[in-house]
Amino acid sequence: MDKDLICALDRITSAIEQNNEVLNRIADHYDGVVPVMTRNAKRVEEAHNELEDNRSPLDFGTEFKKIFNN
Repeated sequence: MDKDLICALDRITSAIEQNNEVLNRIADHYDGVVPVMTRNAKRVEEAHNELEDNRSPLDFGTEFKKIFNN
């Protein structure tokens, strides 16, 4: 019985170590990808806001037509 218990505990320990390795790889990937995605999303939002700010009053007619033509 002691051997079975020791074997079970060893397998549990091994599984936990493997899970920790996988979680560390996931965390490394997350840390590498998320800042880039956040930075790109901010750039797109800034570009969109700049486009909206620079829109000419003459563009209003075009936007108005788009609304009613759909």
